[in-house]
Amino acid sequence: MISTVLFNSIWILPLVAVLVCAPISRKHTALIKRIHLLFAGISLAIASWLVFHTYSLTMPLGIPEGNKPFLQFLTDFEWLPAIHAHYTMATDALGILLVFLTAVIVFTGMLASWKVDKQQKEFFALMQLLGTAVYGVFMSFDLVLFFVFYEMEALCMYLMIAGWGTGNKDYGGKKLTLTLALGSAMVLSTLFGIFIESGATTWNIVELADVKLPMNFQMWAFPMLFMGFAVSGSLFPFHFWSPDGHASAPTAVSMLAAGVMMKMGPFACLRVAIYLMPEAARIYLPYIAVLVIFNVAVACFIAMRHKDLKYITAYSSISHLGLIFLGLVAATPLAFRGAALQMLSHGFLTGLFFASIGMIYGRTHTRNIDEMGGLMRIMPFLGVAFTIAGFAGLGLPGLSGFVAETSIFIGSFQSPVPHIRVITILGILSITATAVYILQTANRMLSGPVRFEQFKKLPDADWTEKVALIIITLCLLGIGLFPGWISEFLDTAIAPIYANLMR
Repeated sequence: MISTVLFNSIWILPLVAVLVCAPISRKHTALIKRIHLLFAGISLAIASWLVFHTYSLTMPLGIPEGNKPFLQFLTDFEWLPAIHAHYTMATDALGILLVFLTAVIVFTGMLASWKVDKQQKEFFALMQLLGTAVYGVFMSFDLVLFFVFYEMEALCMYLMIAGWGTGNKDYGGKKLTLTLALGSAMVLSTLFGIFIESGATTWNIVELADVKLPMNFQMWAFPMLFMGFAVSGSLFPFHFWSPDGHASAPTAVSMLAAGVMMKMGPFACLRVAIYLMPEAARIYLPYIAVLVIFNVAVACFIAMRHKDLKYITAYSSISHLGLIFLGLVAATPLAFRGAALQMLSHGFLTGLFFASIGMIYGRTHTRNIDEMGGLMRIMPFLGVAFTIAGFAGLGLPGLSGFVAETSIFIGSFQSPVPHIRVITILGILSITATAVYILQTANRMLSGPVRFEQFKKLPDADWTEKVALIIITLCLLGIGLFPGWISEFLDTAIAPIYANLMR
């Protein structure tokens, strides 16, 4: 009972923080920031405990044999009776690990944003609301509730980019929001169709998985739903919002967007689209694989041509998200596991990337790598953090990227579809290009002479920034050095989806 209450409190606590800070005057910025950080820390502590508690409850049960996941902390009651919508919250291995990822990124994002000097009260409130939205997506098992949370994050993103972004922030924010709105429209129309065609009186994802939807409906609904979700995952041809959105966003928003929000798309593709329409998924996934070629084999070369740190990292994210989609379209158990691991791995490494980039930009006031140089001697802590994120991105053994990418490549090569194997080979070869732009960027930034005299007096990371970077680094090392228990844990969530796909 207590664990169920704590589980449901995760998405509620950020709202409580906003309400607690609402009557406090803007003059007391230090108090407001400490209250928000306290609530974010409590959410992180609860999420950490729930990961291990869920593991202890789930693993003794073994791997589910049918298409029903082992749901923990299930809470279900009627919410909107007129449309049969329920408040249905629960979690499995994948859901709780992504909740933990979100809690880490929200907490460290607040630490990285400690020096925000404009409208701090509104900034931290919107960060909490954005966290609530993402928590809700990973915890919901009712499609109406799921969509409410899914749509909520786009509004928060736009407000934060427009209010605290840099550069052409209005263009970047509108481009991001309108593109995500297009995907949401595709998703909503399909969800209505699923409810009507199923003949059911429920929006519960697990119950709808038992309904075999008509094939003539699945043949148009599956690509609509999958591609609608894939918009937030930057799958080609809906990748174009990501570079401008990241480049204009403040540090914490970039961390949340790339680290967490972009995982909502592939997560929903797996949890909703593939799970509910397996017959159409088996037909369409080999064709969708063709779209993955751009992400895994082209985006990395575009990153090589850019000199802006945020654009480089944005295209790097598009490339790494392509590997997640490669795991999904390959549709083998090991590929699914690799895709889930990559969701976690990329969430942490891109959080570390954008956090360190934001901290460096806050000191140098430039993101152009040609204007940098010798920063490792000036700010070694930030330089090491950026380097670790780069090594994780190129799949260095011992860090999270290695185990995730290896699982995807081996699992995808097990696919019986010939061209998926070809795309897998392209993905493996793209690691070389990834290594080139990461090492090239790190070398130009951190080595050589200092370009400007004023850079020599720049300070290294302060204690709040160091704590944020250390937490994310430990998560990267944790997955990389101890992947066994996480992999086995994720199998309990992936097995029912794969079983339903093969029915």
